Amino acid sequence: MSFNPNLKIGVLGGGQLGRMMIQSAIDFNLDIHVIDPDTNAPCKSIATTFTTGSLTDFDTVYEFGKDKDLITIEIENVNTKALAKLASEGKSVFPQPSIIELIQNKLHQKQFYAANGIPTAEFKVVDGKEEVAGKKDFLPFVNKLATGGYDGRGVQVIRSEGDLDKAFDAPGFVEKLVDFDKELAVIVARNEAGEIKTFPTVEMVFHPEKNLVEYLFSPAQIAADIEQEAQSLAKDLIQKLDMVGLLAIEMFLTKDGKLLVNEVAPRTHNSGHQSIEGNVTSQFEQHLRAISNWPLGDTDNVLPSAMLNVLGEDNFTGEALYEGMSEVLATNGVHVHLYGKKFTKPFRKMGHVTITDSDTARLKEKVNFVKSTLKVKA
Repeated sequence: MSFNPNLKIGVLGGGQLGRMMIQSAIDFNLDIHVIDPDTNAPCKSIATTFTTGSLTDFDTVYEFGKDKDLITIEIENVNTKALAKLASEGKSVFPQPSIIELIQNKLHQKQFYAANGIPTAEFKVVDGKEEVAGKKDFLPFVNKLATGGYDGRGVQVIRSEGDLDKAFDAPGFVEKLVDFDKELAVIVARNEAGEIKTFPTVEMVFHPEKNLVEYLFSPAQIAADIEQEAQSLAKDLIQKLDMVGLLAIEMFLTKDGKLLVNEVAPRTHNSGHQSIEGNVTSQFEQHLRAISNWPLGDTDNVLPSAMLNVLGEDNFTGEALYEGMSEVLATNGVHVHLYGKKFTKPFRKMGHVTITDSDTARLKEKVNFVKSTLKVKA
């Protein structure tokens, strides 16, 4: 568990998650080297070095990783075979390539939960649209693609027979539609020494159209026994995966008080952004601690906090203009994080706002104010 600031760390993915990881790494004087296919990726201007290249091409990923001591990800859509070869040659690769590969496939995720006693919604495997249509007795359900879905893509709610034409004609599964009370998330970290720490459970609210997190509150307004169960479930899952790194776990709290794991991400996640200001240790610092095998940081809440995604307004595409920024910046406890994206398009994640307040009622008022005031147009 020795601290080594001279590690050459490679990150696959140069988006906003990588950008915030670098911002945290600067505190430890770490060098972060990034590869991303986008020549204008958010990490480009702040990484130690930036390489433009495919994350899914074996040779590109292997060549990028050959001179790195430690390799990690900020996106799952990467070539795991190249990462496995690098690991076999002595490179530290966290999360482990086998776990990334498992989580790349939502069906394999579900099958892992079922095989390992992790509570999750009932599901049935389907090969395509025709098989989905044959599951009428299972309605209402959610049709999910096995691979390729992210940020709400690859998910289709099928409530009745009239919706069956919306089904995907590709391999995946149908999952019983959960009558939930709340959507929750727990972020858990584990280092090579086996130390595990969880962040307090957060409560998420999803965008009604785009199926991505619109805003969240921390801590979640749930009973103490539910909080304890969510924390235990997160620890159990990362141990059963034998994973090193940071794992974000999205859960449903059903109307009858049960917790069901929905999906996981083996990396920093939108459901942990509030930790930058809201917790003693941010999720980005915790990720670096976990993959470096350092002692994990204190995850306690400093204050009740909220996170609001700053999304591009519908019907606007072009160079981003931020309306209402002065009013938002004048509000106590409001912290704006922009992701370095010069151009906006409808519902593109342009940044997020973290809001803190000792009073939860006042916190919600501030969230509503920011939500109605800050607009990204072109």
